This record gives sequence, C-alpha cells and structure tokens, in this order.
Amino acid sequence: MELNELLDPEAIVPLLKASSKKQVIQELSERAADLTGLSQSHIFDKLLQRERLGSTGVGQGVAIPHGKLPELERIYGIFALLDKPVDYDAMDDKPVDIVFLLLAPEGAGADHLKALARIARLLRNEDTLAKLRAATDCDAIRAVLCQLPASDAA
Repeated sequence: MELNELLDPEAIVPLLKASSKKQVIQELSERAADLTGLSQSHIFDKLLQRERLGSTGVGQGVAIPHGKLPELERIYGIFALLDKPVDYDAMDDKPVDIVFLLLAPEGAGADHLKALARIARLLRNEDTLAKLRAATDCDAIRAVLCQLPASDAA
C-alpha cells in the first residue's frame, strides 16, 4: 500500500497548534473522526490506550501514534507538522514536531504493519525530515510524503 492511498489531502495538517502530547493526540483524533465518521472520543481512547504500552515517539522529532479500530473498513493516515515541538516521551527524549497517525481496521494485520514500516522508514530519513520541516503547505508536505515531484502533488 502506497502512502498516497492512505493519506487523503484533507488528512494533512501543516501547522498543528498543540502544547502537549495529549493535546496532539486529541487534535488528531478530531481530524480522524471527521475522516472516518467514528467518534473522536473512541479514537482518542484507543490511541491513549496504545500510548500506555509505550510511547510512539520514535526519535528525531517524530511520533507515529497508531491504533486498530474494528469499525474501520480501510487504513487511514493523518500527518501533522506541529507549529512548535512538544514533549512526547520519545525514545531519544527529544521533543516531537512531526506526527503521522495511522488507524487501521482490526483485521488489517500485515497491511497495518507494512504501512507502519513504510512510514517509519520514510521518517527515519534525515533529508525527508528536513524537507517536511521546510514545507509550508499541504501540497508540499504531500509531495514529500508520497515521493511525488512537487508539480504532481496537487
């Protein structure tokens, strides 16, 4: 599954304002509720439940919160570039400013893991991270994430 298949244009937030990890998850849960038709509180609770197992702050200023919801029919991705870094209890103890939320159906097993791996691989690349941090709008972010030439992003 390619990232452009799970990342709708309206699922990109170029300057998310949040002052804490919990607020980041809350804001992204609201966006996810709009996209999926599920309740914000249900999504939020599922993501917090996952965070209790261990932080999804993977390092280099990146977090990849994720969860499985039986009501979903497909995998959804939501990307946010925070307006300022927040403490996210990341593995490297550095604040997070790039967040890629991934929601999958309960039975998405291998597809969910493949999508997580693809996102993690992409967001480990320092050049990609620099391009994302320099991006100023949804089209530019989508071009970087989906590895498209900027003119093809729209």
